[in-house]
Amino acid sequence: MKPLQGKIALVAGATRGAGRGIAIELGAAGATVYVTGRTTRAARSEYNRPETIEETAELVTQAGGQGIAVQVDHLVPEQVEALVKRIEQEQGRLDILVNDIWGAEYLAEWNVPIWEHSLEKGLRMLRLAIDTHIITSHYALPLLIKNKNGLIIEMTDGTAEYNQTHYRISVFYDQAKTSIARLAWALAQEVQPHGCTAVALTPGWMRSEIMLEHFKVTEATWRDATADEPHFVISETPRFVGRAVAALAGDPEVGRWNGQSLSSGGLAQVYGFTDVDGSRPDCMRYLVEVVEADKPADVRGYK
Repeated sequence: MKPLQGKIALVAGATRGAGRGIAIELGAAGATVYVTGRTTRAARSEYNRPETIEETAELVTQAGGQGIAVQVDHLVPEQVEALVKRIEQEQGRLDILVNDIWGAEYLAEWNVPIWEHSLEKGLRMLRLAIDTHIITSHYALPLLIKNKNGLIIEMTDGTAEYNQTHYRISVFYDQAKTSIARLAWALAQEVQPHGCTAVALTPGWMRSEIMLEHFKVTEATWRDATADEPHFVISETPRFVGRAVAALAGDPEVGRWNGQSLSSGGLAQVYGFTDVDGSRPDCMRYLVEVVEADKPADVRGYK
């Protein structure tokens, strides 16, 4: 029996990137996974990218779970409310909520001070990064807390420890990503009396579809990118953080992590999972112990 057989998960923001990787790995562990996003085969979001929620749902099913695609704009409360009502009607429960809604890669202006950064884009980024998570939790948590051992995972970029001392090269991006760790901590206080757990989780340098395009490589040829960016050697697939989520969801003692800020690489050391190629990158350590120490790019440099 697969460890998450019979579990119901909602991966909010699963069209591509980490959300897709998480959904697939939850499916591989046997879960029924509702995958949401704005882009379908019939309509694209403002991203105007080709990945769709239907593709993600099919990948979940192929992995061994049941994928269910639902088009949702998580900034529209009525759509989120309808989604949760549907899950309750169809499944009667919700065991895992992954808030991975983002959708703002193309809004960030890097190394641009706040007085020069587009205010419209910056405020839109905050809405996409924070409001969506709060709206989704507002509607989904009453269903999740009906049963003990429910798990909420707030996806972000960087651990709270790392972000506390590192400026994330844009005021808006910095606020977006640091706020989510605090949101996870706050949710942890509210769900703990119900026997549930909330954590923040970050991947490392992730080889998302957009990142691979940025370096003009594919997943099969990603190492070619290290010629221009040697530290890309520490990168990981979206499935790696997906395996971190599956490990947390399958841990009967997951409450030990309540309120904490976690990373894919850190959890791999605890649970023993690897990336799809058998590697076990720990990007958060690497950034400090190799990049900031001005050492040559080497995945063995922090071990």
